[in-house]
Amino acid sequence: MDLTSYAELAVLLVNGELPDEGDLRAELTTVFAHAAAGREREAVELLNDLLTRHPVSPQISGHDGQRWHLHLSEGGVVMGLAAVVTELGVDRLGLCQAARCSRVFVDTSSNRSRRYCSERCASRANVAAYRARRRSGQ
Repeated sequence: MDLTSYAELAVLLVNGELPDEGDLRAELTTVFAHAAAGREREAVELLNDLLTRHPVSPQISGHDGQRWHLHLSEGGVVMGLAAVVTELGVDRLGLCQAARCSRVFVDTSSNRSRRYCSERCASRANVAAYRARRRSGQ
């Protein structure tokens, strides 16, 4: 079972692309904020607390012509983030570095280089940096 897909669901939840039932969005946002600030212990402690409060309930599912596979309950998003943290590191949870963007992401790049939530934010930041260099050079 690929838990990274559940970590990506956590990203969608934090970024407001999935409905929030309760306060999970706010707490997951805090996990990402702690991770981005280098406060690993706080991020892990909050994840552990969330794992306790949102237990994983696996179920076997078969749909859309797929073979039998496991699906996880709401706790799956927390479990997905916990798996990323334990397998790849807390520093793989990030906040977009683009100006005026507060979205989060999971960095699954091989060289830990991701800094933006999307190609759109990366392009905007690169264009802004290019224009700033041109202005300062004139």
